[in-house]
Amino acid sequence: MQSNESNKLLAKLEVIKEDKDPYKDFLTSFDPEAQPKLEHILTELKEYSSNCDEIEMVKNAFSLAVNLHGSQKRASGEPYYLHPIEVAEILIKLKSDPEMITAGLLHDVLEDTDYPPEKLKEVFGDKVYLLVDSLTKLGKFNFSSKEERQAESFRRMFMAMAKDIRVIVIKLADRLHNMRTLHHLTPEKQKRIAGDTLDIFAPLANRLGMGKIKWDLEDMSLRYLHPEDYWKITKHVSQKREVRENYVFRVISELDDELKNHNIKAQISGRPKHFYSIYQKMVKQKKEFHELYDIIAMRIKVDTKADCYEALGIVHATLKPIPGRFKDYIAMPKPNLYQSLHTTVIGPEGYPLEIQIRTHDMHRIAEYGIAAHWTYKEKAAGRVVDKDAENLQLAWLRQLIDWQSDLKDANEYLDTVKIDLFTDEVFVFTPKGDVYSLPQGATAIDFAYRIHTDVGHRCIGAKVNGKIVTLNMPLNNGDQIDIMLSKVKQPSLDWINFVATSHAKNRIRQWFKKEKREENIIKGKDTLEADLAKVNMDELPEKQKKLEELARKLNHHTVDDMYASIGYGELTTMQIISRIRSDYIHNNPEANIPTVVESKDLKKKPNSDILVDGVDGLLINVAPCCNPVPGEDIKGVVTRGKGMIIHSENCINLQQVTPGRIIGVSWGAVDKNKQSSYPAEIEVISLDRIGLLKDVIGKLSDSKINILSA
Repeated sequence: MQSNESNKLLAKLEVIKEDKDPYKDFLTSFDPEAQPKLEHILTELKEYSSNCDEIEMVKNAFSLAVNLHGSQKRASGEPYYLHPIEVAEILIKLKSDPEMITAGLLHDVLEDTDYPPEKLKEVFGDKVYLLVDSLTKLGKFNFSSKEERQAESFRRMFMAMAKDIRVIVIKLADRLHNMRTLHHLTPEKQKRIAGDTLDIFAPLANRLGMGKIKWDLEDMSLRYLHPEDYWKITKHVSQKREVRENYVFRVISELDDELKNHNIKAQISGRPKHFYSIYQKMVKQKKEFHELYDIIAMRIKVDTKADCYEALGIVHATLKPIPGRFKDYIAMPKPNLYQSLHTTVIGPEGYPLEIQIRTHDMHRIAEYGIAAHWTYKEKAAGRVVDKDAENLQLAWLRQLIDWQSDLKDANEYLDTVKIDLFTDEVFVFTPKGDVYSLPQGATAIDFAYRIHTDVGHRCIGAKVNGKIVTLNMPLNNGDQIDIMLSKVKQPSLDWINFVATSHAKNRIRQWFKKEKREENIIKGKDTLEADLAKVNMDELPEKQKKLEELARKLNHHTVDDMYASIGYGELTTMQIISRIRSDYIHNNPEANIPTVVESKDLKKKPNSDILVDGVDGLLINVAPCCNPVPGEDIKGVVTRGKGMIIHSENCINLQQVTPGRIIGVSWGAVDKNKQSSYPAEIEVISLDRIGLLKDVIGKLSDSKINILSA
């Protein structure tokens, strides 16, 4: 009598015999031209895994990927299967486990082929299936805007990351190879993909401590977003290579001799800073490449933490340190667990020189981040994870997931993601000496909410370093913060206008949602009705029906929910009016809806020099970062509590603003009988001589120009 196992085996053989499985040969044979690629992957994999089952799984995935993508081509004309193979090779360099490599090889099969999901799960198991399924893009979903599509993509990605962080590492490998081959796409696609990469994926790699991938993504993004600057920097770096290498050799020789004299075993290297880092310096300091002197970074790797501090002392004894340019990330690691000592010294010929000192383990974490905490072992345990390290790195991710249910607007969600991914930070202290990291620009209110939601709600004041300060004052590194509390919870809606963290903004909004709902409904409705009346849209046909439809589009259950959102600051009336107008004009092309208020009405307003598309009576301020003047092309940015901020159209800060908040504006007609003045920056380039400043000031005075600052 045959056993159950024998019966199952015979049944499987019958299926194969009858050729019921169209994919049965896909796991055993493939295009011979791909064979060298497979051999390379297996050679690399066998350096840290000799498990036969795992190696067979990777071989099967390779064969399946080559066959399923066999007839597909990339924009370059190359076989599509080269892309998943390259992704797998990037993952192998990170010493990723075989499940990740398998998922990397198969990451596009559910989206781009007809391979059944249940078959993928059957052949490769639940874990690989879940990784591949999480990586599948949103090609089958429809959204009303690019922002909604992008926001939903990131929501799903972050949810998948929370279940298995390996998802984002595979996604980063996928994005890295796509960026390497971006030159084959149209300029429009290049800019869109490079923009997403710089805004989301590079900061995400940074958050996970994966410095090497972050630097590559940033440099490649710069090439497509600012090509002139990119090629200018690469040209200058290349031209000065020999001079720079000689300079680095001199510094290495000097430091190496000193370290050896003190019996410290060290590896010293030097290189130019990454292109994007150089570009940021040029923009921030408003300098050309030849005016930058600190473009070289030196790195000293030693064996122990004690050696780091001893090496620091030797460096400072050998080369003069620049005051205020030392950071100890060993004692106070970054949120991504990066550790190193940073100091800037005066190098040979008087040039500033940045030096980083770290152990070999710290260097591995700085390069590979969260992947460095995964120790792969072949036994039954498989991938072993330093859970404490992983939990510390992913605390921000859990917060993003908590907040995303509160952020219904796609633009606002994308803004939140971008703010929380960028990691310029300050370290501040409680009176008891506990250390907290906050983003640059954070205030005492951000600090209070970081301590606890109740502390934020009850905050009425703050002392910084023993002195009472305003609640909107940005905090600095090393500040000691003491929060002053009231007995009752009474946050202010105005705080949303100056807090820097999404955590604080969301806690404030949640409080007003819950505690002030009825008040916010009345406030929101009155504000919207008043603003609709200002643009002659308060008596549109079927206005209530339009509002109900719009509320549903904005993910609100009722119109009252939408009014409440306006009341507590989640939505602006500008957003509502713009949507109503565009929907109404789309359905009624002959309708006569004013888009710009008549200039005779505007002249009665104090800010009549600027015409705002569709709305009158707004508070208008000129942005101090670019100081636009009449004649320049300008754009308006809608803010909460500060009205409309007017920027020059080419202002670099506009690149950080969500497109939905940018409004068309223009300068009004020039009134020759009215004198208006605007602040403007003047840069004077001249040969130095005695009396130059006096002559410049005299010319400005003759022209009746007032100097505000110099």
